[in-house]
Amino acid sequence: MTDDDLPAYVHDLPGLREHVRAIRAALPDRVELLYAAKANSDPRLLHALAGHIDGFEVASGGELRHVRGLFPDTPIAFGGPGKTPAELAQALNAGVQRLHIESAHELRLLTTALGDRTVDILLRVNLPVTLGPVALAMGGQPSPFGLDPTQLDQCLAVIAADRRIRLRGLHVHLASGLDAPAQLGLADEVLAWAVDWADTRGLDLAEINIGGGMGVDYARPQQVFDWSAFGAGLRERLTRHPRLTLRIEPGRSLTAYCGWYVTEVLDVKRSHGQAFAVLRGGTHHLRTPAAKQHDQPFEVIPDDVWSRPWERPEARDEPVTLVGQLCTPKDVLARGITVERLRVGDRVAFAMAGAYAWNISHHQFLMHPHPTFHHVDDVETAGVAAASVSSPSVHHAS
Repeated sequence: MTDDDLPAYVHDLPGLREHVRAIRAALPDRVELLYAAKANSDPRLLHALAGHIDGFEVASGGELRHVRGLFPDTPIAFGGPGKTPAELAQALNAGVQRLHIESAHELRLLTTALGDRTVDILLRVNLPVTLGPVALAMGGQPSPFGLDPTQLDQCLAVIAADRRIRLRGLHVHLASGLDAPAQLGLADEVLAWAVDWADTRGLDLAEINIGGGMGVDYARPQQVFDWSAFGAGLRERLTRHPRLTLRIEPGRSLTAYCGWYVTEVLDVKRSHGQAFAVLRGGTHHLRTPAAKQHDQPFEVIPDDVWSRPWERPEARDEPVTLVGQLCTPKDVLARGITVERLRVGDRVAFAMAGAYAWNISHHQFLMHPHPTFHHVDDVETAGVAAASVSSPSVHHAS
């Protein structure tokens, strides 16, 4: 990779396949694994995932068009609030496997788009559960996501009056950033509530979608979500519900680890006693640390070539804040991280950049050039990049 390629996204496709195969192997047969395309919809990543998952979850007409164009026959679930009438019609025309209905109004809009077609739906519910501290709360409190439980009977009346709509079950995604024990505890609450609700109404639910939200710890890159424990826990719970299928929709926890954002140091300077490294690119390419208010883990890749006639600026054995080229103090990728040595011209590889990175970034701010994109599909070459994710040389907040 030359300097002209930088900044660059590098994706480790063999590592991604190995990761998702291990996840699939840990899950029971009656747990369906869908990938939430919003995390990273890069076509090469989607193709790497496709053979190991049960389908994709999309949350807009644009995502639906993108995924259906790549995979004409793969099952797709369409979720997310604020679906337009055009998107509902698009979903029906595209043959989505499940529509996740967010409100009674959305359900009525669906009836106007059906014509002589039929559709399978899940009702998304915002359950009144106590979540505790979570990275991102989607429910369990006042929220724009899903139905208040008091509105479910109204939806059942609409469904009962329209044979074109088949209620398959419930969708209950409440929080993100949970570890395996917390996910299983939340699943217990969801299953207990859903089964009791269905029993009191004489319904036979076929499936429950408990969403995604499996934790990804940017401060501790080596601490990956415990899929084995999660799978074992779901297997035990499914023995109590022999006719029920569970669905999960992880995004970040599947692809975060396969991506790197690689760039170079343009300047190293000090301001009021603090060291700053100014990098090519910034949060307009990698929005994740600004969006989540964390320090993105990184590795310094030394470049010993220096041809300038002046002394090379550097930081040595001291905390450094890594910033980008934007005209805002919020353009920070990692703050106050101690480095052994960091010089102008060195490269910096930010790990865990395979999800909610380029695709959520404000690309046009200041109109800097876009990064280049590279997909490593050779097992030996990709292994070098993947191994460094768990290397002690990766810098992260302590």
